[in-house]
Amino acid sequence: MLHYSFVQHAIIISILISILCPAIGIFMVLKRQSMIGDTLSHSSLAGVAIGLMCGINPILGAFIASSLCGILIEALRYFYKKFADLILVIILSLSVGIAITIISSGRAHANVESFLFGSILTVSTADLYTVLALVAVSFTVIVFFFNKLIFITFDEEGAKVAGLHVQVINYLFSIIVSATIAVSIRIVGVLVLSSMIAIPVATALQFNKGFKVTLLLAILIGFIDVISSVIVSFYFDAAPGGLAAIFSVFVLVFVICTKKIITRLNYSSKTA
Repeated sequence: MLHYSFVQHAIIISILISILCPAIGIFMVLKRQSMIGDTLSHSSLAGVAIGLMCGINPILGAFIASSLCGILIEALRYFYKKFADLILVIILSLSVGIAITIISSGRAHANVESFLFGSILTVSTADLYTVLALVAVSFTVIVFFFNKLIFITFDEEGAKVAGLHVQVINYLFSIIVSATIAVSIRIVGVLVLSSMIAIPVATALQFNKGFKVTLLLAILIGFIDVISSVIVSFYFDAAPGGLAAIFSVFVLVFVICTKKIITRLNYSSKTA
């Protein structure tokens, strides 16, 4: 399968996704904002539709649309401090409404199914270059603001008192989340993208390790999920997005059950 260029491109993008999604997801999960990823992934569909309608790269369109929605979410947080879920409903309604209107009118000039479910057959060289550029920018920002992001994640009010520009960093983080979503939709798809952001992190948290070890475990788990889904999707002619979601949940259930069994065995050995 590796002698096909589109498979090579899909594998490269999958590796980048398996690193970037958990790296972003761990901050979102610990801040209890994992549903923002789901909202922005659906927001990216509006960008895809606009991009196809205007004849620009749909991945770039997804990045722009989800970035604007991410910034709008951060801005609305200060107006609806006690109703965070309401903000997500507002953004989701707007973006999905735009996407449905464009797609149903036939102005998208292309089949958007590959963006909904993910597809390795439609990954082009242009997509690969766009993904590489967005990933490079994302990793640069994450590395540069890593310690500040950790501080804000665990104590946002304390970070404000310490003099950090919390709002600016939150806006930047929203843009990085948008970039992560944009680079992932070709392989994972819009509908299940949030699973790759949150579930590998949820699995890694079961090991009860420190922040950096949890991050590395989440990346490893994400890598297994994404690469497995791409390989299986090639041979079974199925959408990799759905397979990635299934694999990620199976791995989570396996880890939870294994942990439960080990705990009971340890308890039994101590009481024997």
